[in-house]
Amino acid sequence: MASSSPDWRLWRTAFLNLRDEALTSPPPSSLLILFRRLFFSQIHDALAVAAASLPISEVTADVTLLVELASATTRCEDAVEPLLQIIHLIHNVCCRVQLEFNSFSWTLIMNFLKLTMETVLGSANPKNYLTSTLRLKMMAEISETLRLIIKVYGRNCLISETSDLAMLLIFIISNLHSEMLSLQDGNDDWHATDNGSAKPKYSSLYEIQIMVLSLLRDAVSKLGTSISGSLWEAVVTVLRKLMDFVASKNVIVDSIMSRFYAALFHCLHLILSDPKGSLSAHVAGFVTTLQLFFTYGLSSRSLAFTAVESENIGINSSNEKSEILESWKSKRVPYKPPHLRRRGANALSVSAESSYNCESSSLSLFSSDSEQSDNDASPLDGDRYHSSKARLAAIFCIQDLCIAEPKSITSLWTLLLPESDVLQPRKHRQTLMSCLLFDPIMKIRFASSSTLASMLDGHSVVFLQLAEHRESTKCGSFTALSSSLGQILMQLHTGVLYLIKSESHEGLLVSLFKVLILLISATPYARMPDYLFSNTVSSVHDKIKRTLAFKMDNVGLQATAVSCLGAALSKSPPSAHALKMLEEGAISQNGMSVPFLLIELSELGRHPAITFEALQVLKAISHNYPSIMSGFWEQISAIAYRFLHTPVTPDFSGCNGGSWMGDHGKASGPISERCTVAAIKVIDECLRAVSGFKGADDLLEFRFLDIQLMSNTIREKRVASAPSYQFDISDSSNKDPTDYSPAVMQWSEVIRKHLPLAICHCAPMVRAAAFNCFAGLTSSVFSMLNEDMQESIISSTVSAALNDKAPSIKSAACRAIGVLASFSQIVYNGCLLDKLIRAAELNCHDSTVSVRVTASWALANICDSLRHRAIELQLELCSDETAEFDALSLVVETALKLTKDGDKIKSNAVRALGHISRFLNFNCYSMSNEVLKISKESCHSAKNPDLPKNGFCKEKNSPVFRSNGSNSAKYGDPQLLEKMVQAFLSCVTTGNVKGAYCLQHSSIASS
Repeated sequence: MASSSPDWRLWRTAFLNLRDEALTSPPPSSLLILFRRLFFSQIHDALAVAAASLPISEVTADVTLLVELASATTRCEDAVEPLLQIIHLIHNVCCRVQLEFNSFSWTLIMNFLKLTMETVLGSANPKNYLTSTLRLKMMAEISETLRLIIKVYGRNCLISETSDLAMLLIFIISNLHSEMLSLQDGNDDWHATDNGSAKPKYSSLYEIQIMVLSLLRDAVSKLGTSISGSLWEAVVTVLRKLMDFVASKNVIVDSIMSRFYAALFHCLHLILSDPKGSLSAHVAGFVTTLQLFFTYGLSSRSLAFTAVESENIGINSSNEKSEILESWKSKRVPYKPPHLRRRGANALSVSAESSYNCESSSLSLFSSDSEQSDNDASPLDGDRYHSSKARLAAIFCIQDLCIAEPKSITSLWTLLLPESDVLQPRKHRQTLMSCLLFDPIMKIRFASSSTLASMLDGHSVVFLQLAEHRESTKCGSFTALSSSLGQILMQLHTGVLYLIKSESHEGLLVSLFKVLILLISATPYARMPDYLFSNTVSSVHDKIKRTLAFKMDNVGLQATAVSCLGAALSKSPPSAHALKMLEEGAISQNGMSVPFLLIELSELGRHPAITFEALQVLKAISHNYPSIMSGFWEQISAIAYRFLHTPVTPDFSGCNGGSWMGDHGKASGPISERCTVAAIKVIDECLRAVSGFKGADDLLEFRFLDIQLMSNTIREKRVASAPSYQFDISDSSNKDPTDYSPAVMQWSEVIRKHLPLAICHCAPMVRAAAFNCFAGLTSSVFSMLNEDMQESIISSTVSAALNDKAPSIKSAACRAIGVLASFSQIVYNGCLLDKLIRAAELNCHDSTVSVRVTASWALANICDSLRHRAIELQLELCSDETAEFDALSLVVETALKLTKDGDKIKSNAVRALGHISRFLNFNCYSMSNEVLKISKESCHSAKNPDLPKNGFCKEKNSPVFRSNGSNSAKYGDPQLLEKMVQAFLSCVTTGNVKGAYCLQHSSIASS
């Protein structure tokens, strides 16, 4: 046959004879003889060349018939050699012809390949039947055939067909793994040369593994969330075998092995990112192997150079920055795409190109369309590109494990994180921090940062509360877990703060600040050295000042840095060292101190993201360090007033809160409503601090003191909404703690200037924040306000609770009602109580759960005031002929209905019923139709506090709850008692812990 004109008749003759013989349904043994006669007497390449000149549909049909008949011969004893020759023929044909398979032919060829591998490599045929070379050749041809078929038919594969393909690939990988084990001769260098590269004899084995792992990766990626649990478990099992094999041998650094490691880790990353089962049994094995690749492909010289380079790049002054920029500009050369850069360039060219790449990496993150990224350093030594892909994939796998098994990964923190000398590069002590600090590839540093964030998030916040710092012990001595965690936290702070100070890449700085935010929230600073927290705050503050001094336009960086400062200053409990630092900045009147800097960032004209974060930090300072903000009231008041006067456009106010991350644009247009809300919240915190607010239960002696005395315990409350008074300013001893004149002055200013604008604001968020301010009032300050302001507060709050449609506003108004109901001015005034009861009762039936929660809380506080009025003040409530509002019966009926609601609402309802039961006696003297009403004449009680405390507003025939002598006990309906007892018992049976607590105190008071 001439090569220029392939004899297509050779192919057709062979397959026409095959079809004719197949019509008689010959047995498998006869088929083997037929195969030898028709195909194996010919030269396989000649058949394959002939197939290339025939129509594709004809060749596809012939190959389909061949594999269908060959599948029946796989159980024959002498079928191994014919099957190998058929595999070789199909492989050669697929290399020359793009076969057009359908679902039927795909199923046939998958089944044939599976049966062939089981026959040739299965337990029925000993391994020594074929040489290792023949087995590898067969698996290579099967893998290459699968790759070529998938290239054409892969897009049309069904989920079931893709699953079958994945199972076949798993079988191939398992057999390749067996070949690896059988080829080793017991030495660690069984597959490596003296220089550390793979021996040529075994390179083909890894090439096959790379191909099969890539096919498995594509199959798993296509299956996505549709992958079955059994298939997922099978993939995890076979990958675990490969990972254990890699860990048992020396890591080899060359092109082939780098590709093998990268392919293995990429496939593992896909399977770990969407777990379908538990990974706890594999976490330790995976982490032990992956940790070996944190510095894979990097020499000690490279690590040392990177450490020195990163230190030199640090920007500590404007002069240093200008010198670095000038040096970069002087070394620039014309740009050349990465895939066109030659390794054999002269030293000067390589140096200039490397410097330019360094600058390019500081301007973009993952912005390369070529195979080798601009962010990758020039390959000065070794296989830098492929080895960096292996390192990157290994770190991503660690991140997947941190997300999938956070509890299991905590036991391996000492492997992944440093306990000492974090700033010293050590090749044989590989941690995530060493990757973050010293790796020359920017992508890997980003991956290390995100992995650290995953480790510090979630479960670790609870786990790290065990950490404590102790002085270093003797070498070799036992180290407790708490001490190890304390050392790890110290090293993490050292490394992250060092990078924040020295790093110039803005994208990496944003990632580092996010890591630091999580690190701050997870660190128990009370158990750490005193200087650690203050150093953290100072480092973040200094970085913010430098970004402002250099006029960086990266809004995401500045906003994240300010947010990080807020996370530190909002840390509870507050730090005495941080308070001292803030006081020094406030006293020195330094324009770049923390309070002054935040006020500057809160001014109009800044980007809304930066303004919002700055206001959040001011709120945190007002909450944790209230004494600091007392000297900045005028500035804060002016800022809030300007925000309230700034119009809010719907387009801008509706922007996503996270959309500014990475935004490099400048501020334009009006301020967003989120900033206005933040400004009002700062005002709220300042007012709470100056008013001495310690929680919604302001009148402690009214609420809990009598119950605590009955139970022989005194409970100190710490309410999250109250400012922290743990530290006082130095001259606080000279101030009168009962002097509320500054609070009255500030409240008067807010009521006169800010609240009218806020309550009438078009944005519901702003109106809700305004009513939340009323929830921070105290009885002492409220009583010192003039009557017009008191009436304005009450009327606006009640009106919002009754008439506003926004759930957030109704909820905020109900919370304010619950606070106002405890004030003595309200308790004495039955007319005002009447208004508050109406508003609270109406919102207890609202369709929104959040509104019902705060309304039921307000109702319970109102019942507490009624108890206080009846028992401590001994003010009797009597019937009024002109009043048709049945106060007590309405409250009781509403509370009984609320006991059938959710847990929080039920607990508030039980507390309300408990307060009522304390001043009602249920006996035979009660009449079922008696009710208790509030007299309008009691409206004058607030103006006449010296009125008699008993016999108030009595009429001879009108009282419906009779007074019993001097204790003014009231008598209630026994049927009401039965309903209340049933409600109490329901809290016990449903397991409502908070409701049971309220029930316990109610039963103590009623007994």
